[in-house]
Amino acid sequence: MIPQRWAWADVDLDAIGHNVRLMADAVAPSRVLAVVKANGYGHGAVPVAQAALAAGADALGVALVQEAVELRDAGIDAEIMMLSQQPPEQESALVERGVVPVVYTLAGLEGLAAVAPHGYPVQVKVDTGMRRVGAQASDVLDLARAIERAGLRLAGVFTHLAVADEPDDPYTAGQLDAFDAVLDELERAGIDVPLVHSANSAAALAHPPARRDLVRLGIAMYGLEPGPGVAAHSVDLDPAMSLRARVSHVKTVAAGDRISYGLRHTFKSDTAVATVPIGYADGVPRRLSGVGGEVLVAGRRRPIVGVVTMDQLMVDVGDLPVEVGDEVVLIGRQADAEILAVEWADRLGTIGYEIVCGISTRVPRRYHRSGQVGEARH
Repeated sequence: MIPQRWAWADVDLDAIGHNVRLMADAVAPSRVLAVVKANGYGHGAVPVAQAALAAGADALGVALVQEAVELRDAGIDAEIMMLSQQPPEQESALVERGVVPVVYTLAGLEGLAAVAPHGYPVQVKVDTGMRRVGAQASDVLDLARAIERAGLRLAGVFTHLAVADEPDDPYTAGQLDAFDAVLDELERAGIDVPLVHSANSAAALAHPPARRDLVRLGIAMYGLEPGPGVAAHSVDLDPAMSLRARVSHVKTVAAGDRISYGLRHTFKSDTAVATVPIGYADGVPRRLSGVGGEVLVAGRRRPIVGVVTMDQLMVDVGDLPVEVGDEVVLIGRQADAEILAVEWADRLGTIGYEIVCGISTRVPRRYHRSGQVGEARH
């Protein structure tokens, strides 16, 4: 066996379960779809999917055909829904694995109809203002009728909200009104829509009218707030991922010494520096030190110094008694101190989603239940 790398991500599957149950209780009687795209937001799609389903999630959501195939190949037989229309040449892979596709163009429907059996379920996505993908509101009725003519079955209609993480913005209410107008038109035309959904994590937390039949639980399932505007609604969520490493080298440096590429950091006094074998190839942004990035060592916050390199970063540990092999926490808790992914995001001017999704696949994931460490996966 390959020895364990001195950098890894711990994923608490009990936290995933807690967050799913918490959200399911909050949005009941709406069903919960667990979004596990992007390798489960960096946490590992298959273990997260299994934990979410065990905690009561009703279905899974993915963005790519390859993501659906991975889940099926792992033996997961739960309902899987696509969140975006796929290239025509990939539709057969979805149909073969019983995945529910989505269409929002006639061309996409034609590609699906060419490979799907009679009565195969399909959903329609409506663009109510996100302006990314989706059928225009004026085209939805024609698309629904085309689905019937193609011998397929309309299984659901959904939309996506652009500013649900800003609860005071009236744009969300406008999107929901536009969505309701589409649903009303379908009803008047005698077209049944078995499943309606519009809520992502932020909307599920802060916009009860958006919950409908099902909510798409993404970032909240992983224990991260969807945005500052809904932070007050997110306090009971448990972050599922921590990022850890071990000290690989310790040295002393003198006042006036400089460090790392570009020699951008100059030490003001004699100190000790610990090298940690994790870098930007692993998902630690190169400029994190330049925006005040810190890590936890011996339960204390210590600054990253010098630019983060591809495989390593350096930490000013001061007079702490640090030795090779000591644990360093980049994201997570150590003793009474904690660094959250959203702290990185705030410092870097981004969102927590990008931080956890950016933890690279070369960082092994270790899965925990009830304090036990599971097998490492890549």
